Amino acid sequence: MMKQLSLFAQNNKGTLQDITGILKNEQINILGSVTNDSAEYGIIRMVVSAPEKAALALENAGYLCRLTDVTGVEVADEVGNLHNLLLALSESNINVDYVYLSFNRDSGKPILIFHTEDTYEVEACLAAKGFTVV
Repeated sequence: MMKQLSLFAQNNKGTLQDITGILKNEQINILGSVTNDSAEYGIIRMVVSAPEKAALALENAGYLCRLTDVTGVEVADEVGNLHNLLLALSESNINVDYVYLSFNRDSGKPILIFHTEDTYEVEACLAAKGFTVV
């Protein structure tokens, strides 16, 4: 199971640079991320090399952070892989809240990172269907 760091930040010039600078100073690598913004605020979701350490450093800098369990599934870089994964989940009546990409630095394959209601159930379901859960 992977831990995702979510943080709530003002949508101001330099905010993302401030966040990445904090992570750089703590020697924390961003493995995958997605940013959703509005006019005033945004939610940045990311998988990082040290989620607890990142959350502490960012909270100490005044950011509101939360750690959440997410699922990562390694897939081949081929047409239709996201569709096949979503179909397997749909067949098991599992809803996906959101999805974004990372990649496995060892194999070079994409990793689909997604959030669902029951991470343990989803990981067991996908492993039983032959997917590589990371």
